[in-house]
Amino acid sequence: MLTERAIQGIILEALDNVNAEIGADNRIAVNADARLFGDDATLDSLSLVSVIVDVETDISAQVGRAISLTDDRAMSREVSPFTDVRTLTAFIIELLAENGS
Repeated sequence: MLTERAIQGIILEALDNVNAEIGADNRIAVNADARLFGDDATLDSLSLVSVIVDVETDISAQVGRAISLTDDRAMSREVSPFTDVRTLTAFIIELLAENGS
């Protein structure tokens, strides 16, 4: 099973990838408190999708099976799992624990 630190590292790497694609003036914070979605978000919608795809791909490769971060359960939560790096990390840990990975 992936550790919390490993999962967070995958998310931060995805944020680094976004930074590599955007201009220097638009760089986003790459840390555990980085806001991904919502009022104070540092990502636009296209960048968020890019992060989600990168994270899904990397996590799936690590655990040897496909995972989806954008299922109905994720979208119906009162607090979005995409709020920040910490909430996304916790959501991924929850998903992996449910499926024994």
